[in-house]
Formats: sequence, C-alpha cells, structure tokens
Amino acid sequence: MKILFYGTKNYDEEFFEKLLPSFPGITIKFTEANIHEETASLAKGYEAICAFVNADLGTEIIEELHNQGVKLILMRCAGYNNVDLETAHKYGIKVLRVPGYSPEAVAEHAMALALTANRHTHKAYIKCRENNFALSGLMGVNFYGKTAGIIGTGKIGQAMARICRGFGMKVIAYDLFPNPNLDCVEYVSLDELLAQSDLISLHCPLTKETKHLINAETIGKMKDGVILVNTSRGGLIRTDDLIAGIREHKFFAVGLDVYEEETDFVFEDMSEMILPSSITQRLLSFPNVVMTSHQGFFTREALTNIAETTMENARAYMNGEELKNEVLS
Repeated sequence: MKILFYGTKNYDEEFFEKLLPSFPGITIKFTEANIHEETASLAKGYEAICAFVNADLGTEIIEELHNQGVKLILMRCAGYNNVDLETAHKYGIKVLRVPGYSPEAVAEHAMALALTANRHTHKAYIKCRENNFALSGLMGVNFYGKTAGIIGTGKIGQAMARICRGFGMKVIAYDLFPNPNLDCVEYVSLDELLAQSDLISLHCPLTKETKHLINAETIGKMKDGVILVNTSRGGLIRTDDLIAGIREHKFFAVGLDVYEEETDFVFEDMSEMILPSSITQRLLSFPNVVMTSHQGFFTREALTNIAETTMENARAYMNGEELKNEVLS
C-alpha cells in the first residue's frame, strides 16, 4: 500500500522512517505541502493519505481524494473536526486516527503554560538576559490550596487533574460523561466550575456543542483574576470575547497553545511576513498572555506513539483486520 504523507517536517519523517522495516508492504512518500484544494491532486496513485491536525479535509478536498482513488485517510492526531466525515463515508473512505498518543505530554504543557503565565517566567527570562534583575511585573499567585477546574476529563484531562492534585490544588471537573474511576476530582456543573475555579484548563474536543464554549457569557461567570489555559482546540474560545475579558482585567493570566486563526500558519515560520489577521497579534500584545505554537504534543514519546499507531492503523486496513481507531461519526 502506498501512502502520501501531507504537511510533514523533518521530525515527522525521522520517526516514520525508523518504523518502515517493521511494516512490509507499506511504502510512504513525504511532502511538506499541506493538503488543500491545490494539492489534493498529488494523491493520484496513492491508496491512502496521511494528514495532521492542521489539514483541510473539507467536502471539496474529500471529493478530490475520491476522484484520485484514495480509500483511506490516516490522521496522525487525535482530533478530526477538520474532516468532513459525512462525505468520506459517502464515498466509502475510511478515516482512522491516533486517539491517545501521550496524554501526559499535553497535560504537562498545559501546566507549563499555567505556571509560565502565572509567574511571568517568559518575561523574567528576557529581563535577566538584559541584566535586569528587578522583580517589578513578575508577581504571581500560589497554586497550592487553590481550585483547578478541568473541562473535559478524557485521557489528557485526567492527566492534568492528577498534575493539579500533585500541586496541592482542589480539583473539580465538568464533563458530559463523568468518569466514575477518576477519584482525584469532584464533578460539578459547568456553572459551578466557572464560579469556583482559580485555574481553568480546557481538555474537551471541538464539536458543534463545544464551539465557543468560552464566550462572553461564560467568562462573566468566572472568578475575577482567573487563569485560563487552552491546549485543546482554538475554536473552544470565542477570541473576541476573550480579548474583551482580558481588557476588562477579568483574567490574571491566559496560556494558549491553540487559537482560532492558527490553521493557515500553524507550524510555519511567519517571522518575516505580515499576518493577514490581527487577532493573534492582539493576543500577543497583552502582558499577561502566553502563547505557544500548538506544541503540546511535541515530545519524543508522543511522536513515537503517533508514528507507531498510524502505521498500525495502515497495516490493519491493508490486511483487512479490525479497525480499532476508525472514526465512525
């Protein structure tokens, strides 16, 4: 089976190439170009394509992949909100994903963002590099004894809950499907979580129901001086409402690894370009906002797991085996 990998970087290729000898019958080709309307035709002659979280797999792209004979879409990530599943299923195209590559990697990055935003570590580093050892502008708050609110208690949310518990925090959580085996949290309603939490960390998928979960109304229900962290999906937050809340001094600090307009430039070097929208620049202008480049997953352990599961998904399809990681709806 031939697979075309879209949107790969050198680090992607390194992990997949190491595995190839263990997967006879599978050949792969890498292209740095991401998949979109102009590049979907590159899939001609390939039975499968592999894409990442920033790929455009909307209706027109799926139709073009079908025209090129593609039968399998391998997502080397957990999320699939960027895939038109209805159209894929209409054409009999299977969609498989990597449901859990390293929950701890993302959770650890979420806590790193929370700590950095809280203690202004990013600003302190720059000040010290310039021989400025003054403490002005660097005061934070203790996490010990505070309340952490976890929205979404899948594998990543569970890992974040345990980290917060390790910091001596009271941990409350909101999830439509509470996990009865998660003994380190107390489940509450969303309104209760918003009102009680000193730190709120988002770990839920992006769906029609969760899109813009954080908006003017829910922000208004939060404590003054709350710390908000998002390492899940940018669309969970209505950015204009977040900016308004920051300007109104609602937040002590905000840590973002994902944001609404990242799709076009995530993982790309845009340092010499003018961004087409001002939203990201507006966020970066606030002294209490820390942003990173969708790197929560970016550890050696996580990349190894992503590569292994993706290749196992491909082999299962090729051999007609059970597709344990198929996305059905």
